[in-house]
Amino acid sequence: MKAILVNPIDRSLSWSEVPTPEPAEGEVLVEVHYAALNRADLMQRAGDYPPPPGCPEWMGLEISGVIVSMTEDARAHSHWKIGDTVCALLGGGGYAEYAAVRHDMLMPVPEGVSLMEAACMPEAFATAYLNLFYVGGLSKGNTLLMHAGASGLASVVIPMAKAFGARVITSVQTRKQCSSISGLGADAIICQEDNDIVDALKDITRNGSIDLAIDCLGGKMMGASLPFMSFGGRWIMIATLAGDLTQVDLKLMYKKNLSIIGSTLRSKTPEMKAQILADLVRNVWPKVTAGQVRPTLYRALPIQQAEEAHDILQRGENIGKVVLIVKE
Repeated sequence: MKAILVNPIDRSLSWSEVPTPEPAEGEVLVEVHYAALNRADLMQRAGDYPPPPGCPEWMGLEISGVIVSMTEDARAHSHWKIGDTVCALLGGGGYAEYAAVRHDMLMPVPEGVSLMEAACMPEAFATAYLNLFYVGGLSKGNTLLMHAGASGLASVVIPMAKAFGARVITSVQTRKQCSSISGLGADAIICQEDNDIVDALKDITRNGSIDLAIDCLGGKMMGASLPFMSFGGRWIMIATLAGDLTQVDLKLMYKKNLSIIGSTLRSKTPEMKAQILADLVRNVWPKVTAGQVRPTLYRALPIQQAEEAHDILQRGENIGKVVLIVKE
């Protein structure tokens, strides 16, 4: 089969021949039709985010496709069968024609969702659910702050939080992005072309502070935003795209009983990931079918154009998810 490999010298990408994976006990072999991009792919390509032990060297955390073979253990301990269309969460290895996947890392494609859209869901939806509910303890009536509102993750976090009764504040860099995400349902959108984030948060939070923040930016703005957290608020760091360092008022931290929590989906055990996916299918898939939460697809490109797809993420131009077409 073929997969996207990274040249160790110049970090360029190539669609190259590799051995077809042999499913281990409890795994199935999925013929990949679509693979969605994540910023973790860019980090892995740069050598900063290695795949977990046992995973292929090539990138790809979420796919959709068709089951083409199963081990006896997978048959015995799951309801899946050959020919089922699925989406799947991977530790790596999705940029390929085939992927070996644990049976409990598979999910059905929600009713009314295309196979291409389904590729956008496993990593983004699992990350959103993990940080909103497992880590963040979101409750109905809470206020959530999600910076980088035009990102692929925000396109899931915002409507998911709204579907469960939260008030949502988000921020974007440009007026164009502000207009493009208006359909996600955020209660307040801060456009940095028109407003300073700190001044805007001061105004928006007059009638209620922020209970939970999910932050993929970090940098100076992280520390500057902490005064707007409620007592017992949780600030969850999942990436630091705007900088690794910030200034934190430690007195504020203990006076407000604030928590700063680092969180990554990739570091969770397979068993915990399986539980998150089961919760997604049970609690979120009905809301997807009802139209309350939907994957947001920005652009789809043939997998041979993976370089161009990565460039889209690197420039930050995408509003929603970018998908690689492996087989239509």
